[in-house]
Amino acid sequence: MSIAGRLASKSVMIFALRIFGAGFIFLVQAAISRVWGAQSLGDFLLVIAAANLIAVVLPLGFQTVSTYFSAEYGSRGEGNHLRRFVGRAYIQMALMGVAILALGWPLTFLLGEAGEHLRPIWGQTALIGIATAITYIGTTTLVGLKQPMAGYLPDMIFRPALTLLAFGLVALMSPAADLGRMLWVLAVALLVLFGVQSIWVRRAVVAVPRADTVRKSEPRRWWRFATPWVLITLASDYFFDINLILLAGLLDRTDLAIFGVSTRIFALASFGVVAVYALTLPNMFDAERDADRGAFGKRVGEANLVATGLALALFLGVLLLGRYALMLFGDEFADGALPVAILCLGLVVRAAFGPASLVLSMHDRPWASLPSVGLGLAALIVGNFTLVPPYGLMGAAISAFIAISLWSVSLWATALYRARIDVSIFGRFRAAAA
Repeated sequence: MSIAGRLASKSVMIFALRIFGAGFIFLVQAAISRVWGAQSLGDFLLVIAAANLIAVVLPLGFQTVSTYFSAEYGSRGEGNHLRRFVGRAYIQMALMGVAILALGWPLTFLLGEAGEHLRPIWGQTALIGIATAITYIGTTTLVGLKQPMAGYLPDMIFRPALTLLAFGLVALMSPAADLGRMLWVLAVALLVLFGVQSIWVRRAVVAVPRADTVRKSEPRRWWRFATPWVLITLASDYFFDINLILLAGLLDRTDLAIFGVSTRIFALASFGVVAVYALTLPNMFDAERDADRGAFGKRVGEANLVATGLALALFLGVLLLGRYALMLFGDEFADGALPVAILCLGLVVRAAFGPASLVLSMHDRPWASLPSVGLGLAALIVGNFTLVPPYGLMGAAISAFIAISLWSVSLWATALYRARIDVSIFGRFRAAAA
């Protein structure tokens, strides 16, 4: 089977599991909206957005490059370096988690209206963020060690099921809205779940041979890669979590809930594209290790073809069916049909211009991505304050689309200039024509 065929079959299987798990999440969100009201759903989505951002920060960027280094060390049989890297990631996450629990509450006063809603439930939010950070490290490490199912299953299937269970238990205990109690149940359940996943991670790490000699310079390399990737990951994978907090003072609670659900649909679609590149990474390292530039280019090209095709199919699906999915949350959510389609069109642009940040890191230029990241965030902030007040949900969607497109094109140009590699799908077509 070709590279594209293997990627497509594996990506479709993982994406199907993600869809199954997302069904639980959408069921919970629809139930919260129907039973407790759209405002409670808006608060719940705000908590999840804040927890995701906390989770990205806690390991100080190590989870953002764990797939990268796990794939490298696993490919080379460097078990000593792998153990040191993964151990450092968990230790940093634990220390930062304690700091967030103890000192994070005062920071909510800096978040404006979003902080007012988070302040009474900060303890639950922080614990969910810590649990999420644990699975971020575990998942990316297992994917890099070619065990993607063990990495993705706890987050894709068991986490949504526990979220549904937490809501069901609290809703049965009290007919009145009690988001705080639901979040306590969810936080404890997630800590147990992802703690168990960490045991699996340890087994996978220990299985890598320890024949390598420890290089004292490696920690400096980890930091050089991880530090910029915190910002890169925040601006890409958690772009809409940042955006929800920014929009908390620009949209009313109902519109914020509608946009929040729309962004979760986008995040689900985006996962399929991210999974394609994550599955390709170990093979990219094999080509890089063998100094086979042709094989490296072929793997990037095949991944781009699958990712762009998947993004286009998802855009068309959302365009046709998004309205009906949103109406499960209430009739007023139908207003998000066109905005969510615009967001998914941005995903097509992102996939077409390829994994530029990843390729720049593989060529030891991780910092080169930061100007593009800054450009995207600046465009988002300007777009929100310019377009959201007069146009509401549509303004928020157009602002996000412009920001995604700007940073995607800018990153592609940076990779072409710095690494001399065309990571876009157009480069593959030119190579095929030649």
